[in-house]
Amino acid sequence: MDGKAAPNGVATIEDRILRITGYYGYYPGYSSQKSASRSSVIQCKPGGNCPSRHRGMTRQLSPLSVAEDSAAPILELQNRSPSGICRHSRVERQSRSEEGTQTHTESSSQEAEGQTRCQSCASTFLKLIWRFLIILSVSSSWVGTTQFVKITYETFDCPFFMTWFSTNWNIMVFPIYYSGHLATAQEKQSPIKKFRECSRIFGEDGLTLKLFLKRTAPFSILWTLTNYLYLLALKKLTATDVSALFCCNKAFVFLLSWIVLKDRFMGARIVAAIMAITGIVMMAYADGFQGDSIIGVAYAVGSASTSALYKVLFKMFLGSANFGEAAHFVSTLGFFNLIFISVTPIILYFTKVEYWSPFSAVPWGYLCGVAGLWLAFNILVNVGVVLTYPILISIGTVLSVPGNAAVDLLKHKMIFSVVRLGATIIICIGFLLMLLPEEWDEITLRFINSLKEKKSEDHADDITDSSVHTRSRSRANGTVSIPLA
Repeated sequence: MDGKAAPNGVATIEDRILRITGYYGYYPGYSSQKSASRSSVIQCKPGGNCPSRHRGMTRQLSPLSVAEDSAAPILELQNRSPSGICRHSRVERQSRSEEGTQTHTESSSQEAEGQTRCQSCASTFLKLIWRFLIILSVSSSWVGTTQFVKITYETFDCPFFMTWFSTNWNIMVFPIYYSGHLATAQEKQSPIKKFRECSRIFGEDGLTLKLFLKRTAPFSILWTLTNYLYLLALKKLTATDVSALFCCNKAFVFLLSWIVLKDRFMGARIVAAIMAITGIVMMAYADGFQGDSIIGVAYAVGSASTSALYKVLFKMFLGSANFGEAAHFVSTLGFFNLIFISVTPIILYFTKVEYWSPFSAVPWGYLCGVAGLWLAFNILVNVGVVLTYPILISIGTVLSVPGNAAVDLLKHKMIFSVVRLGATIIICIGFLLMLLPEEWDEITLRFINSLKEKKSEDHADDITDSSVHTRSRSRANGTVSIPLA
């Protein structure tokens, strides 16, 4: 084949392929020039001697060789074509997108973890604030009640009427509870249905007239006695002394529960009870066991005793109660007080034991203040036990002692004697000992053992670090420390 002649259709096919695919090395006459270069090759006749190692090596053109030659630029074209470049760039973009997605996932997981930590910290902080507010509210309401009673005594000296009037306000406890139920509950119940549900505290049959008289009467009497004796004590003693002596009811509850309910014996609580009794004796001794002081101490101790008996009997006959049942029970006490106890202040009025004249001279503002604060205290005690821990309510109660002391010191310019101050501190310490859990000894032993184990581990780590330091120094000096066998 001469340089101008090319195989039929080969040049046209190559030109078309290169032109269609857009081969960047293509120019017109590319195929003819390539075929001419092929024709310059020396062909060997069949049977002739063709040198195998010649500078101008020859080969026979065949359809296979033509196909190979035509396929070479196509393979090169595939590697250099825009589609190949786009495929390569597509792979790079895909890998970059995967890396970006992985980085975004890691960053989003870190952000979610940070948000979770922030939410947990915020919830913990809110819980602490809520518990602090409960303690402060309980203490403030009890201090306010005590101080309002002292102020009311300046113009109205009728403790039983004040007790009866304040107890009547207990009727509003269940309506307040039901209002909270309507505001917070998803499934709202009718007042009658909710009342029947909460009346199960009296038994499966609910509240009947027999149970109303049988179960409510003793508790109503104990409730009235507790409050009445507390108000009588406030006539003889300061608010600080009375609130400190009333804290002894925790010790009386333990003693009665140990005797009546056969609760677990605890040495720490026995010590607390002894400290409470010691504080009572010291408080009575402050004025030499005579005058109004000893009478006031007797009233305050009687109030603490009836309060303890109320709590023990409630646990014995009614057991534990939720907030709704407790609200129902307190409102029932208010109804019993209004129906059956109302005759008592009338008798005291006509016998001139508690007499006031004229009727307009009654300080209704102070009486409503005492009743409102007493109602708030009772609600907070029941709500706090359900929403928080009972220990917080007890802490709020004992904090009323320094609260009343601050008011007596700043407003009434009271001067506390050393004996009274010591008795108050002893009673408060005994009250705090009563708050120890039943497993306090086991918890304390576990805590001490954990501290010992941690200390031993730290000591072992220090010994290891010192030995490593010694060996490094000896090696640096050219010596090797050999441990003794």
